[in-house]
Amino acid sequence: MTEDIVARFKTMAIARVSVLTGHVLGALVQNFIAITTVTLTALLIGFRPAASALDWLGVIGVLAMFTFAVTWLSAALGMVTKNVATASNQPMPLMLLPFLGSGVVPPESMPGPLRWFAEHQPFTPVIETMRALLAGQPAGSSFAAAALWSAAIALGGYLWARRLYNR
Repeated sequence: MTEDIVARFKTMAIARVSVLTGHVLGALVQNFIAITTVTLTALLIGFRPAASALDWLGVIGVLAMFTFAVTWLSAALGMVTKNVATASNQPMPLMLLPFLGSGVVPPESMPGPLRWFAEHQPFTPVIETMRALLAGQPAGSSFAAAALWSAAIALGGYLWARRLYNR
């Protein structure tokens, strides 16, 4: 946002949100390259999921919608700051959420307040959906929760980023 090219884009006859959308789609491609690399590495070292082809499509879909949502939120968080170094660190607390969810241990084994937080934060239904799909089991209600969280985060991040960009 601090580069002159952004000022130039703002004067061009293009949709104002195009710059942000391009950034988000580019980040989505980068994230999927990383996800593919990690998945191939896991398969090479012995991870053997019981997922069918349809389950794999579900996993890709869940990853796409949640990555898209978190990327929009990250774009907005990055635009709140005044310099690049701070902008790249703004979304850092999001990295803790999988560890405070069902990513490592089941929420049932956690103490009261942490258990409640783990059961009601956005990463838990995403993790549970992917875990079920990769095990070849039905995702159940966790898929609906993951989709709702993704939609809410994506919409909130998009609207916030658009407002920050237009100021």
